[in-house]
Amino acid sequence: MTGHKGSGGTGDGGDEAGDAGTDADMPTDIPTDTPTDIPTDTPTDIPTDTRRGRRARVLKITGISLAGLLVLGAGAAGWAYWQLNDNITGVDINSALGDDRPARAVAAPSPGASAIVPPPPTEALNILVLGSDSRGGEENQALGGGDSGGARSDTAMVVHLDAGRTAATVVSIPRDTLVDRPSCPLPDGGSTRPVSGAMFNSAYEVGGPVCAVKTVESLTDVRMDHYVEVDFAGFARLVDALGGVTVTTDEDIDDDRSHLTLEAGTHHLDGTDALALARTRYAIGDGGDLGRIGLQHRLVKALLEQIADQDLLTSPTELYEVADAVTDSLTTDTGLDSLGELMSLGQSLEGLSSDGVTTLTMPVLPAPWDRNRVVADEPDAGELWASLR
Repeated sequence: MTGHKGSGGTGDGGDEAGDAGTDADMPTDIPTDTPTDIPTDTPTDIPTDTRRGRRARVLKITGISLAGLLVLGAGAAGWAYWQLNDNITGVDINSALGDDRPARAVAAPSPGASAIVPPPPTEALNILVLGSDSRGGEENQALGGGDSGGARSDTAMVVHLDAGRTAATVVSIPRDTLVDRPSCPLPDGGSTRPVSGAMFNSAYEVGGPVCAVKTVESLTDVRMDHYVEVDFAGFARLVDALGGVTVTTDEDIDDDRSHLTLEAGTHHLDGTDALALARTRYAIGDGGDLGRIGLQHRLVKALLEQIADQDLLTSPTELYEVADAVTDSLTTDTGLDSLGELMSLGQSLEGLSSDGVTTLTMPVLPAPWDRNRVVADEPDAGELWASLR
């Protein structure tokens, strides 16, 4: 594996001590119906061109566009580019996994694909996005990463971009899902052992990003073209760099585990509280992972709106702070581990509007042998993943 900061994996954790977990019992009536789209708060009387312009700004910033930095001067902009570029950690997942993987997704562009977005995409993309509860560093530990060895993926989303880049589907995988975890290669030449009925989020703990990708591909039979990971500290710093985020909750939250207390309503949160909201689960709904996923979808939408409203491209200093917060805790596959590659991806998404984004959760049901865990609900889960190939 190669990368700007270096990368590595951990050895097999042996017995699945963490798989049984200590979570509260999961009810048997877990809903499998999930929202099929992200609602927008944009008034209908705002001109279409204005809405499209705001969305384009979001995507350019998300793709780490550095156009605004040019006003700092050639020398300063060059330093900023290399500093941000050096922040990103790359993992060579393709070399580690070889050719024994699902086929790449190839699809015709969706109707209405813009002909002015360069370069025109020719195939669909699937990106595994992980939020990790990394134990590395004092900052992550202070934010709830814990002090035990290893780390697990706290949040997992498969982002499917259609070939025309005018539609996206975001599918969350509950971390409590029990899966058949495959054997995964390790940097030292060894491999992890295969485990039946392992917790989904344990794949990252025993084999890092490579095993996380291989486990998702084994579960879905969908090839992950790219990998993106942000840890606790990176998420909190991003929110703080944006000046906080405004989000609305439908019910009171009083969660001792995430140290978060909120009344139902609209709140402006700093990075620490926004992270606590993204992680809370026991104080909402039935205490399961599905309610937490709903909060995460809402928080992501609020962050995108916050970025659009601030117009960071006209403020080089603020843009640099946001870009530095994102890249400093960012790990990607080697196909996205440079600013140029991230910018290219962001530019290809200029034709994507909020109306073209769908959020879903993988259909699940309680595991017959462990009511605290869930398993994929077939055939519904299989049909969902088939639609992304």
